[in-house]
Amino acid sequence: MQANTAPYSQFGLVQDMCTVPDVIRKFDPAVVQPIVEPIKAAGKLFLTGEGSSRLFPGKAAIMHSRRQGWPLVLHTEAGRQSQEYPLADWAVLGMSNSGRTAEVIRLFNMLKDDGHKRLFSLTALAESTLEGLAHQGFVLKCGKEGAVAATKSVIEQALFCRALVEAVNGSTDLAAKLPKLASAVETALTMPLDTEWIDKLAYAGTIYFAGRNDGVSEELALKTNEITRKRSDYLEGTYAVHGIEEIMTADDVVIWIDPYIESEQKFHDCLVKGVGLTVIAVASRPTMFPTIMIPDAGDLNSFVQLCAGWNILVEIGMKLGINVDKPQRARKVGNEFTG
Repeated sequence: MQANTAPYSQFGLVQDMCTVPDVIRKFDPAVVQPIVEPIKAAGKLFLTGEGSSRLFPGKAAIMHSRRQGWPLVLHTEAGRQSQEYPLADWAVLGMSNSGRTAEVIRLFNMLKDDGHKRLFSLTALAESTLEGLAHQGFVLKCGKEGAVAATKSVIEQALFCRALVEAVNGSTDLAAKLPKLASAVETALTMPLDTEWIDKLAYAGTIYFAGRNDGVSEELALKTNEITRKRSDYLEGTYAVHGIEEIMTADDVVIWIDPYIESEQKFHDCLVKGVGLTVIAVASRPTMFPTIMIPDAGDLNSFVQLCAGWNILVEIGMKLGINVDKPQRARKVGNEFTG
């Protein structure tokens, strides 16, 4: 993002991305304390929202908790499908930048009508409809997004979810890790990228993102649509070599986030040799593929991976001459509540 952003400095997207390291440095994990005890009492936390407000914030926190073996039961689902679940004994955190997302508001209305006592909200705007339905509301410190594609708010939402899950499980490690994470993210956002790789991606038929179900690859697949206007798909885990290769073509590209070492040869044989497409890895170690090397941030690596992906997508958008702040159809509020 660093080398070619000068002509695009007026773009809200680039400006928002450049503030991400400071958002991390200024984040106070103690902000979650008012709802730690109610969530402990419930023993179950349901994370809901739409698109970028949920994918990485919710899934990254869940994966970290599961890796730690913590007992708090965690689940995430989009707002509309969540209305089909019995959530009376869950604590529910609804996330929405605008606080006006229809699916989340309808869920909260339903739960409140049923007498639910543990509804919490996280929004970018104060005094929103969603906050008014919550028993405790929180407002992001990062400020309003300047572009349709959310970036800085995604990071702060994810930090909030991470801090909340840690606090409920008695961990206080996050604050000490934030300075290193901020530096790693800054490197990932500004590192120069190989122009040949960007050319390959800019003219790819489909950009596939392979990786863990921690929200990183799924969020980048969404951002590919918003930022580059290109087709994309998320291939969870090793799904890329379990059948979809039948319809892949040589002009497609797979961006593999943090590859599994033991699966690299299979990806090479099946995709590079078999299909003839390009695989590009994003990792903090060398791989057998062209690799965008990022700093190692330990158990916060997913934040760095996501920011490296944003760097890639902005470079693609610039290559294609796209005004990344003015999509033709996408909106800041995907589905606004009007009831």
